[in-house]
Amino acid sequence: MPIFNYGSVEIEHLKRKDKKLALAIDSIGPIEREVMPDLFSALIHSIVAQQIATKAAATVWSRLRLVCGEITPGAITDATAGQIQQCGLSMRKTLYIKGVGEAALQKKLNILEIPFLTNSEIIESLAALNGVGVWTAEMLLIFSLQRPDVVSWGDLAIRRGMMNLYGLSKLTRAQFDRYRKRYSPYGSVASLYLWALAAKETRINFSKRRVATTSSAGAPPCASAHDPAAPPHPQ
Repeated sequence: MPIFNYGSVEIEHLKRKDKKLALAIDSIGPIEREVMPDLFSALIHSIVAQQIATKAAATVWSRLRLVCGEITPGAITDATAGQIQQCGLSMRKTLYIKGVGEAALQKKLNILEIPFLTNSEIIESLAALNGVGVWTAEMLLIFSLQRPDVVSWGDLAIRRGMMNLYGLSKLTRAQFDRYRKRYSPYGSVASLYLWALAAKETRINFSKRRVATTSSAGAPPCASAHDPAAPPHPQ
């Protein structure tokens, strides 16, 4: 299964720019996150996965693939709403999925054009679809298109990871933007580590040059203020 592609260039840049993040990177080690390069499949998967547990999303996704075979605009539009709903989806999600399929088939959503657009253009295009918000579009930028510089303000876990990393009790938008600019142009790799840090209660110990962590029962990484689901992952 393909994983998000990054290497020493991105890691060394982030470590050079941010001492605390450098310690976290050394403590956590390499992070491998699966990606779904087919944008249409990733888009449908993101709707399936919204606001349900990862295991439940995997079950629904497997059922949908049995119904549709390959997840394509044609397969989605050919399936009836009843068939899609019986995979374990609400009627609202079913209609969102059908709508995305119809938009892609009618070229209202030009899937082939999307990779050539800027991040902001992609977000605007995808967020115009029913069932797809800004956060979902940002996750698709990372976990389908593998855009290198995405750090989502709308993702609660990203913000929690920043707060854990820098020892903050609250995080303002101005602080967030300052850190995001510091990570640029490799914000997506920073996001991977911030998600990991969101699952920890983290203390940076500069005297011993290490990151001390203890498990936290907080929300899973990648929870969102708007779409509290995991980023798109192929199952």
